[in-house]
Parts: sequence; C-alpha cells; structure tokens
Amino acid sequence: MPASIDDLVVRVADICEYKWDMVRNRPLAYLLTGFAGGAMVVFGATLALSVSAGVGDIAPGLSNLLMGLVFMFSLVIIMVSGMTLVTADMYIGIVGIFHRRIGWGWFLWGVVLGYIGNFLGSMFFMWLISLSGPYNLAPWLLKSHAIGVAKLGQTATQTFVMGIVCTWMLQTAAILYVKANEDISKIAMAAYGPMAFVAGMTEHCIANIGFLALPLFQQDTWLALATQTGIDAPILLHWGFGQYGWAHNQLYTVLGNLVGGILFVGLVFQLVSNPKRVAEIYKSKTNFMLKI
Repeated sequence: MPASIDDLVVRVADICEYKWDMVRNRPLAYLLTGFAGGAMVVFGATLALSVSAGVGDIAPGLSNLLMGLVFMFSLVIIMVSGMTLVTADMYIGIVGIFHRRIGWGWFLWGVVLGYIGNFLGSMFFMWLISLSGPYNLAPWLLKSHAIGVAKLGQTATQTFVMGIVCTWMLQTAAILYVKANEDISKIAMAAYGPMAFVAGMTEHCIANIGFLALPLFQQDTWLALATQTGIDAPILLHWGFGQYGWAHNQLYTVLGNLVGGILFVGLVFQLVSNPKRVAEIYKSKTNFMLKI
C-alpha cells in the first residue's frame, strides 16, 4: 500500500535531513550531485530536440508529445540515482522547514548550491552537444533556434506563470514518487512529471538552461544558414535581460518554479497532513535520514 499523507511528509522530511546533511558537511559532493543532475535533465532535452525536428511544422501537438515521451526518463534516472534537481529540493526543503530539520538560511543555501551544480552540468553538456555534427545540421539547428525564439520571446508574466505550472506538475509527480512503495509505481510517477511539463509547453529553469544555451552556442552557424536560405529579419538571441534574453527567462522561470514547488506542492501536502498522526509517527521513529 502507498504511504499515507502523514507518512509521506515524514518521509520527505527524512529525505531533507539526508540531503541537507550533505549540504552542511560535504558541499562539494552535493555540488557534484547537482552537476550530474543538471546533465541528466538535458539528456532529455537533447533527445527531445532530436525527435521533434521537422515534426512541429506538420503537427505541433504531436511534436510536443514526442518531446515529452523521450524527456520523461530524465527525472527517473535522477531520482533512482539519487542525484540533485534543485526544483525537487524546493518542495523537499519547505517540508523540512516545517518539520524543523533545517532553517530558512540552510534552505536557501541548499537551493543556491543545487542550482549552481545543475547550471554547470546542464551548460557543460549542451556545450558538448553544440560541438557535434548532427545537431549543427539544418533540421535540428532550425528546431533548436525555434525553441529558443518561442521561449525567449515570452513576456515576464507568461514565463512566470508557466514556471508555476511546470513545478506544480513536476513536483506533484516527484512527491508521489516518494509516496509509492513499488519500483514500477515510482518509475511511473517520476516519468509522468517531466513528460507533462515538456508536452505542456511549460518552463523549467534547469531544462531551459540547456534548451536555450544550445541555440546561443550555435547562433553563428544558424545565422550563416539563415543567410543562405534567405530568412528575412532573423531573430537573434542573447545572454542578457530583455526580450530574447537567456537571463530574462531564467529569472522569471526560477521565480515561477519556486512558487509552484513550494506553495502548490510542498505547502499543500504539509497542510493536508494530520499533525497528531505525524507526531505519533515521530514517537516510533529511530531513523531520521532517508535517501530518495
């Protein structure tokens, strides 16, 4: 039987204890788990780009579905391997705060450290992909740039809202992964989250690091192709703030992801749990550290 909500929030608090013990005592190891987690996220982004090139011109919805189906196992390998994804740590940490496992200062430091690790892993992997042959060929080069234009062309409000929706979907699946007891159930929950947020065209800060860095790394090659094919008024992307800026998207995606993961997942499950039953569970506990 799956765990009750009361058991669930205690399990999440135990995971928080385990993860933040690493943050406190082995920060470089935690940074490395973030590096690996960031790379694993953009494993999925790379596959999503690979299968969707050219499909969107014929059937946009089918393109989104294909991207989600190949992206979905990115969270599975992160969760099963125990690597770090900062958006998951957002809901884990907020539950840990309620259970007095960590304070706000440690929560913020863990989120910052996780983001740095994810950023480095995602950016490094996509830099490698930008050096490859296949992804610099026309169908994939054009698709990569089109994804960049679509995401970076949004307003701050549009990006923020879809950031909320993303982690509401993703972290609901992630917390239900913890709730499930059987391997198949856990894999199904972990797979559903990224499939939903990618197919749903939402904004995830770590996935976007890779999705948006690749067309920026490739922009000179894309511009040469655009000139050859006669594309009128090509849209150029940049790393800064403002429309079509990488930093602009990251800022509002991170803020949206924080709201979605903390308010609509971690806080909801914590407030729904029964404090008396949670107290009873703690009375019989001997182990307060649990890996995902």
